[in-house]
Amino acid sequence: MNRLPSFSSPSALAPPAEHPVEVIAGDLATGVLVLCDHAANTIPADYHALGMPAAELERHIAYDIGAAPLARRLAMRLGAPAVLTNFSRLLIDPNRGTDDPTLVMRLSDGAVVPGNARVDAVEVERRIARFYRPYDAAITATIDAFFARGIAPVVLSVHSFTPVWRGWPRPWQVGILWDADPRLAVPLIEALRAEGDLTVGDNEPYDGALRGDVVFRHATVHGLANALIEVRQDLIGDDAGANAWGDRLARVVLPLLRPVIRSGAVPHPSRTDRQGSAAAAIACAR
Repeated sequence: MNRLPSFSSPSALAPPAEHPVEVIAGDLATGVLVLCDHAANTIPADYHALGMPAAELERHIAYDIGAAPLARRLAMRLGAPAVLTNFSRLLIDPNRGTDDPTLVMRLSDGAVVPGNARVDAVEVERRIARFYRPYDAAITATIDAFFARGIAPVVLSVHSFTPVWRGWPRPWQVGILWDADPRLAVPLIEALRAEGDLTVGDNEPYDGALRGDVVFRHATVHGLANALIEVRQDLIGDDAGANAWGDRLARVVLPLLRPVIRSGAVPHPSRTDRQGSAAAAIACAR
């Protein structure tokens, strides 16, 4: 069924998201691109909040809490361009390959998504065209602008994770996810651990090898150095926390960037080439 049923919800009164992508200008000479794949919980009015109560759209199932202000602050401190989504991951998850079964979630962390229950291939393609591809295109255009300047940019992807998952308190304040390119991820893990007050995840709370995700599509396939930064949501749930973490991450990462940028584009075969589809089985919690 292509047409979504009408649902009554306060969020259904929200204005349409006419611009599914937020692009922040920055100095290409920095050699850094900041991304935020789950920046917003915006759902255009014609999708009637996907039938979700307003309170559910404030949960992590709809977006990465705190990730957008952190990404903006990090980009500002680095002077770097940034690209962020302006739509909820419940509509479609841009951090998945188009063949991933979690691309459009019908059930997310115990919450049924009524507006996704009868989504067919036609509707999925409509959402890909309206939301997913514009985000991809904005990233591609920014990377192409770096390439036109003879710069192979470092890609920093900003996410956040819940303090507790399925009853288990997560011990990390921050995690660095990476696939097979160690150039930035490994020094960044070491530098964060050297801060002395952090429990830092190395491919925790998730594995960074996910075939078809944003980093795979835009960094791994081009041999661009990268790191996916996950910060615990209780630490960045307000502007003060997000800004403090943006400042801290900028301070830590800045000394690491220059040698990585100078190394240029270096192919590193993805671990997913060896894992097959195992990584694709990761649930939508990322």
